[in-house]
Amino acid sequence: MKHDVLIDSPVPQAAGYAECVLIVDDVPDNLALLHDALDECGYTVLVANNGEQALSIALQMQPDVVVLDAMMPGIDGFEVARRLKADPATAAAPIIFMTGLTDSEHVEAAFAAGGADYVSKPIRPREVLARIAAHLRGARVQRQARNALDAFGHASLTVHEQDGRCVWQTALARALMGEYFNGGHFERGRLPPEVLLWLHREVLRRRAGAPPIGLTVLPQSRSDAAPAAVRGAKRLSFALHAVDPDALGEGQWLIVMREADDAALLDALVHSFKLTLREAETLYWVAKGKTNVDIGDILGTSPRTVQKHLEHVFEKLGVETRTAAAAMAMGRVRGLDAGH
Repeated sequence: MKHDVLIDSPVPQAAGYAECVLIVDDVPDNLALLHDALDECGYTVLVANNGEQALSIALQMQPDVVVLDAMMPGIDGFEVARRLKADPATAAAPIIFMTGLTDSEHVEAAFAAGGADYVSKPIRPREVLARIAAHLRGARVQRQARNALDAFGHASLTVHEQDGRCVWQTALARALMGEYFNGGHFERGRLPPEVLLWLHREVLRRRAGAPPIGLTVLPQSRSDAAPAAVRGAKRLSFALHAVDPDALGEGQWLIVMREADDAALLDALVHSFKLTLREAETLYWVAKGKTNVDIGDILGTSPRTVQKHLEHVFEKLGVETRTAAAAMAMGRVRGLDAGH
């Protein structure tokens, strides 16, 4: 039997903790000793002796922290970590690797796979407990923030700056991402390419001291048969917020989303100026400062068709320029302005 555990001084009590710890190791002695040490400190302890079992348990129980052996037969610890971090349901749990491989390449592989820390074998229970306690403090702050945002119905998510991998997201954020991207099938665990590009640009702007620029997108899941008022009015806005690295982790950012639905404004444009729905959409986006190319992209039509609609709008409003049309629309329809 292989032994990877060193018995050191007695493990200190940590009564009051209710967090759940998943230990993954193919060596029964390691599992037994760490289980006893954690149980003595008041943790809820889960154990798995292979990668497949670890993934199944983690998905069902969603532990607060994972202590993971790097080298196991079958699915190794690096692949287990990558899968855990790719799933929003388990991505928030810090992963502490246990490894006898102390070469820099293996340490780098552990962090690249999503590990938050590592301990070297042979294992010392007191060291493992100290690492767990430290990472749980940060995880507890994240969990409290997530619960608060969920309770107040905020659409928020925290992501890694480098690759847009989601650390956590509220239920509303998950629903909105599913509605607005990939035809209703948001790729689990990562920002869509256009949002990731905005994130990278916005981070560079922040670090250069430039003012923030938000991002607004329209639903990609809408069908061409959907009413024009629905297609043109709904939009999802993104705002980036810097966070305390001690609370959310180095290289992580908080994104807050806000959905707006201006169908009532479009309806007011239709009735105020006797416009068609498509003409009202065109005027709506002209008032927001959009070009014909922008409006064509939004409405799924060509800039030339947009221009035709705009000419009809000019005729019905009795104006000759975009500026005059926008001014008249904003003057007549309360709440319609470029910043709305």
